[in-house]
Amino acid sequence: MRQMMNNTKKFALILFLGFVCILNAQETKSQKAEVFDLGKGLKIEMVLIPAGKFQMGALESEKSYSPNEKLHEVTLTKSFYMGKYEVTQEQWELVMKNNPSTEKGHKLPVTDVSWEDTQTFCEKLNTLTKNNFRLPSEAEWEYSCRANTKTSYHFGETLTPANANYVDSKHGTTIKVGSYKPNDFGLYDMHGNVWEWCNDFFSEYPEGKTIDPKGPENGEFRTIRGGGFDAVTRLRAAFRNFSSPTDQTKSIGFRLALTKGT
Repeated sequence: MRQMMNNTKKFALILFLGFVCILNAQETKSQKAEVFDLGKGLKIEMVLIPAGKFQMGALESEKSYSPNEKLHEVTLTKSFYMGKYEVTQEQWELVMKNNPSTEKGHKLPVTDVSWEDTQTFCEKLNTLTKNNFRLPSEAEWEYSCRANTKTSYHFGETLTPANANYVDSKHGTTIKVGSYKPNDFGLYDMHGNVWEWCNDFFSEYPEGKTIDPKGPENGEFRTIRGGGFDAVTRLRAAFRNFSSPTDQTKSIGFRLALTKGT
Protein backbone atom coordinates (compact mmCIF):
# COMPACT_ATOMS: atom_id res chain seq x y z
CA MET A 1 0.00 0.00 0.00
CA ARG A 2 2.83 2.42 0.95
CA GLN A 3 4.58 1.66 -2.35
CA MET A 4 1.35 2.40 -4.24
CA MET A 5 0.96 5.74 -2.43
CA ASN A 6 4.57 6.68 -3.23
CA ASN A 7 4.03 5.84 -6.89
CA THR A 8 0.85 7.93 -6.91
CA LYS A 9 2.72 10.90 -5.44
CA LYS A 10 5.51 10.53 -7.98
CA PHE A 11 3.00 10.39 -10.82
CA ALA A 12 1.23 13.50 -9.51
CA LEU A 13 4.57 15.31 -9.25
CA ILE A 14 5.44 14.39 -12.83
CA LEU A 15 2.07 15.68 -14.04
CA PHE A 16 2.55 18.92 -12.10
CA LEU A 17 6.04 19.50 -13.47
CA GLY A 18 4.80 18.78 -16.97
CA PHE A 19 2.01 21.32 -16.52
CA VAL A 20 4.52 23.92 -15.30
CA CYS A 21 6.72 23.28 -18.35
CA ILE A 22 3.75 23.77 -20.66
CA LEU A 23 2.86 27.05 -18.97
CA ASN A 24 6.45 28.26 -19.22
CA ALA A 25 6.56 27.37 -22.89
CA GLN A 26 3.37 29.32 -23.51
CA GLU A 27 4.72 32.33 -21.63
CA THR A 28 7.96 32.41 -23.61
CA LYS A 29 6.22 31.96 -26.96
CA SER A 30 4.75 35.47 -26.84
CA GLN A 31 7.15 38.19 -25.81
CA LYS A 32 6.77 40.68 -22.97
CA ALA A 33 4.29 43.50 -23.63
CA GLU A 34 4.47 47.00 -22.20
CA VAL A 35 1.50 49.34 -21.99
CA PHE A 36 1.89 53.07 -22.62
CA ASP A 37 -0.93 55.21 -21.23
CA LEU A 38 -2.13 57.98 -23.55
CA GLY A 39 -4.72 59.25 -21.08
CA LYS A 40 -8.51 59.36 -21.45
CA GLY A 41 -8.57 55.58 -21.08
CA LEU A 42 -6.48 54.92 -24.18
CA LYS A 43 -3.33 52.85 -24.26
CA ILE A 44 -0.76 51.62 -26.77
CA GLU A 45 0.49 48.08 -26.23
CA MET A 46 4.03 47.36 -27.38
CA VAL A 47 5.62 43.91 -27.54
CA LEU A 48 9.31 43.40 -26.78
CA ILE A 49 11.03 41.78 -29.76
CA PRO A 50 14.38 40.13 -28.95
CA ALA A 51 17.54 40.87 -30.90
CA GLY A 52 18.46 38.14 -33.33
CA LYS A 53 19.51 36.89 -36.73
CA PHE A 54 17.23 35.77 -39.57
CA GLN A 55 16.99 35.11 -43.29
CA MET A 56 15.27 38.12 -44.85
CA GLY A 57 13.56 37.70 -48.20
CA ALA A 58 12.54 34.48 -49.90
CA LEU A 59 13.86 31.54 -51.87
CA GLU A 60 13.25 31.68 -55.61
CA SER A 61 11.12 28.55 -55.21
CA GLU A 62 8.59 30.40 -53.02
CA LYS A 63 5.26 30.95 -54.76
CA SER A 64 4.93 34.50 -56.19
CA TYR A 65 8.63 35.17 -55.54
CA SER A 66 9.94 38.50 -56.83
CA PRO A 67 13.60 39.27 -57.68
CA ASN A 68 13.61 42.14 -55.17
CA GLU A 69 13.13 39.59 -52.36
CA LYS A 70 16.61 38.08 -52.68
CA LEU A 71 17.34 35.97 -49.59
CA HIS A 72 20.08 37.35 -47.34
CA GLU A 73 21.13 37.17 -43.70
CA VAL A 74 20.22 40.06 -41.42
CA THR A 75 21.32 40.60 -37.82
CA LEU A 76 19.42 42.94 -35.52
CA THR A 77 21.75 43.67 -32.63
CA LYS A 78 19.27 45.38 -30.30
CA SER A 79 15.91 44.32 -28.97
CA PHE A 80 13.06 46.72 -29.71
CA TYR A 81 9.35 47.14 -29.15
CA MET A 82 6.76 46.60 -31.88
CA GLY A 83 3.11 47.61 -31.77
CA LYS A 84 0.91 44.71 -30.73
CA TYR A 85 -1.73 46.10 -33.09
CA GLU A 86 -1.91 48.52 -35.98
CA VAL A 87 -2.49 52.09 -34.77
CA THR A 88 -6.24 52.55 -34.34
CA GLN A 89 -8.44 55.48 -35.24
CA GLU A 90 -9.15 56.33 -31.60
CA GLN A 91 -5.41 56.45 -30.86
CA TRP A 92 -4.84 58.65 -33.88
CA GLU A 93 -7.72 60.98 -32.94
CA LEU A 94 -6.44 61.45 -29.40
CA VAL A 95 -3.04 62.58 -30.68
CA MET A 96 -3.92 64.33 -33.94
CA LYS A 97 -7.46 65.62 -33.19
CA ASN A 98 -8.75 64.38 -36.56
CA ASN A 99 -9.64 61.14 -38.34
CA PRO A 100 -8.80 60.89 -42.05
CA SER A 101 -9.93 57.25 -42.41
CA THR A 102 -12.38 56.34 -45.18
CA GLU A 103 -14.03 53.57 -43.13
CA LYS A 104 -14.77 54.92 -39.65
CA GLY A 105 -14.56 52.97 -36.39
CA HIS A 106 -12.65 53.49 -33.14
CA LYS A 107 -11.09 50.01 -33.17
CA LEU A 108 -10.37 49.98 -36.90
CA PRO A 109 -6.84 50.78 -38.05
CA VAL A 110 -6.34 54.39 -39.04
CA THR A 111 -5.98 54.72 -42.82
CA ASP A 112 -5.57 57.43 -45.46
CA VAL A 113 -2.39 58.55 -43.69
CA SER A 114 0.80 59.28 -45.60
CA TRP A 115 4.30 58.40 -44.48
CA GLU A 116 4.75 62.09 -43.71
CA ASP A 117 1.58 62.05 -41.60
CA THR A 118 3.01 59.19 -39.52
CA GLN A 119 6.08 61.29 -38.77
CA THR A 120 3.91 64.09 -37.42
CA PHE A 121 1.95 61.57 -35.35
CA CYS A 122 5.15 60.16 -33.85
CA GLU A 123 6.47 63.63 -33.02
CA LYS A 124 3.27 64.56 -31.18
CA LEU A 125 3.03 61.17 -29.48
CA ASN A 126 6.62 61.46 -28.26
CA THR A 127 5.89 64.89 -26.82
CA LEU A 128 2.85 63.44 -25.07
CA THR A 129 4.55 60.33 -23.68
CA LYS A 130 8.21 61.41 -23.43
CA ASN A 131 9.25 58.39 -25.50
CA ASN A 132 10.81 57.77 -28.89
CA PHE A 133 8.10 56.09 -30.96
CA ARG A 134 8.88 55.68 -34.65
CA LEU A 135 8.14 53.54 -37.68
CA PRO A 136 9.91 50.17 -37.84
CA SER A 137 12.68 49.59 -40.33
CA GLU A 138 11.80 47.17 -43.10
CA ALA A 139 14.11 44.57 -41.53
CA GLU A 140 12.49 45.01 -38.12
CA TRP A 141 9.08 44.62 -39.72
CA GLU A 142 9.86 41.34 -41.50
CA TYR A 143 11.70 39.94 -38.48
CA SER A 144 8.71 40.77 -36.29
CA CYS A 145 6.27 39.33 -38.81
CA ARG A 146 8.13 36.04 -39.17
CA ALA A 147 8.56 35.49 -35.42
CA ASN A 148 11.24 32.83 -36.03
CA THR A 149 9.33 31.14 -38.85
CA LYS A 150 10.63 30.55 -42.37
CA THR A 151 7.33 29.96 -44.16
CA SER A 152 5.52 32.29 -46.57
CA TYR A 153 3.26 33.42 -43.73
CA HIS A 154 3.89 33.22 -40.00
CA PHE A 155 1.07 30.65 -39.81
CA GLY A 156 2.38 28.42 -42.62
CA GLU A 157 2.39 28.19 -46.41
CA THR A 158 -1.33 28.55 -47.08
CA LEU A 159 -3.35 31.76 -46.85
CA THR A 160 -7.05 31.37 -46.07
CA PRO A 161 -9.83 33.72 -44.86
CA ALA A 162 -9.39 32.16 -41.42
CA ASN A 163 -5.92 33.69 -41.13
CA ALA A 164 -6.15 37.29 -42.38
CA ASN A 165 -8.32 40.06 -43.80
CA TYR A 166 -7.72 40.11 -47.56
CA VAL A 167 -9.80 39.88 -50.75
CA ASP A 168 -10.99 36.31 -50.17
CA SER A 169 -12.16 37.21 -46.66
CA LYS A 170 -15.05 39.11 -48.29
CA HIS A 171 -15.00 41.97 -45.77
CA GLY A 172 -14.23 44.46 -48.50
CA THR A 173 -12.77 46.92 -46.02
CA THR A 174 -10.72 47.17 -42.84
CA ILE A 175 -11.91 45.35 -39.73
CA LYS A 176 -11.25 45.64 -35.99
CA VAL A 177 -7.58 45.18 -35.12
CA GLY A 178 -6.76 41.88 -33.43
CA SER A 179 -9.54 39.94 -35.18
CA TYR A 180 -7.23 37.06 -36.11
CA LYS A 181 -4.76 34.95 -34.15
CA PRO A 182 -1.39 36.58 -33.36
CA ASN A 183 2.00 35.30 -34.43
CA ASP A 184 4.45 33.69 -32.00
CA PHE A 185 5.70 37.11 -30.87
CA GLY A 186 2.15 38.09 -29.94
CA LEU A 187 1.64 40.55 -32.83
CA TYR A 188 -1.70 40.81 -34.61
CA ASP A 189 -2.58 41.48 -38.26
CA MET A 190 0.93 41.31 -39.66
CA HIS A 191 -0.71 39.86 -42.77
CA GLY A 192 -3.61 41.79 -44.26
CA ASN A 193 -6.09 44.42 -43.02
CA VAL A 194 -3.85 47.35 -44.02
CA TRP A 195 -0.47 47.83 -45.61
CA GLU A 196 1.96 49.19 -43.03
CA TRP A 197 4.44 51.99 -43.59
CA CYS A 198 8.10 51.25 -42.82
CA ASN A 199 10.70 53.93 -42.30
CA ASP A 200 13.00 52.88 -45.17
CA PHE A 201 13.20 54.30 -48.64
CA PHE A 202 12.44 51.46 -51.04
CA SER A 203 15.53 50.01 -52.75
CA GLU A 204 17.12 46.75 -53.81
CA TYR A 205 18.56 44.69 -50.98
CA PRO A 206 22.33 45.01 -50.40
CA GLU A 207 24.57 42.09 -51.32
CA GLY A 208 25.60 39.68 -48.58
CA LYS A 209 25.05 39.79 -44.83
CA THR A 210 23.83 43.00 -43.22
CA ILE A 211 23.68 44.31 -39.66
CA ASP A 212 20.87 46.62 -38.51
CA PRO A 213 19.95 47.76 -42.04
CA LYS A 214 18.06 51.05 -42.33
CA GLY A 215 17.80 51.40 -46.11
CA PRO A 216 19.33 54.16 -48.27
CA GLU A 217 19.56 57.77 -47.09
CA ASN A 218 17.37 59.05 -49.90
CA GLY A 219 14.92 57.86 -52.52
CA GLU A 220 11.57 58.48 -54.14
CA PHE A 221 9.32 55.92 -52.42
CA ARG A 222 8.88 54.53 -48.92
CA THR A 223 8.40 50.84 -48.19
CA ILE A 224 5.04 49.35 -47.22
CA ARG A 225 4.57 45.79 -45.96
CA GLY A 226 1.99 43.17 -45.03
CA GLY A 227 -0.73 43.56 -47.63
CA GLY A 228 -4.18 45.03 -47.13
CA PHE A 229 -7.83 44.04 -47.18
CA ASP A 230 -7.86 44.59 -50.95
CA ALA A 231 -4.75 42.48 -51.66
CA VAL A 232 -4.89 39.02 -53.23
CA THR A 233 -1.39 37.52 -53.31
CA ARG A 234 0.75 40.20 -51.69
CA LEU A 235 0.50 39.21 -48.06
CA ARG A 236 3.61 37.02 -47.80
CA ALA A 237 6.15 37.87 -45.09
CA ALA A 238 8.79 38.55 -47.74
CA PHE A 239 6.63 40.57 -50.14
CA ARG A 240 7.84 44.13 -50.66
CA ASN A 241 5.84 47.08 -51.90
CA PHE A 242 6.25 50.84 -51.96
CA SER A 243 4.31 54.08 -52.14
CA SER A 244 4.99 57.79 -52.39
CA PRO A 245 5.55 59.28 -48.91
CA THR A 246 2.69 61.69 -49.60
CA ASP A 247 0.16 59.01 -50.62
CA GLN A 248 -2.98 58.72 -48.49
CA THR A 249 -5.06 55.65 -49.35
CA LYS A 250 -7.76 53.60 -47.65
CA SER A 251 -5.59 50.47 -47.56
CA ILE A 252 -2.45 51.92 -45.91
CA GLY A 253 -1.97 52.36 -42.18
CA PHE A 254 0.94 51.69 -39.81
CA ARG A 255 2.13 50.27 -36.51
CA LEU A 256 4.67 51.74 -34.16
CA ALA A 257 8.14 50.68 -33.12
CA LEU A 258 10.22 51.80 -30.16
CA THR A 259 13.88 51.11 -29.43
CA LYS A 260 14.41 49.50 -26.03
CA GLY A 261 15.70 51.93 -23.44
CA THR A 262 14.71 55.07 -25.34
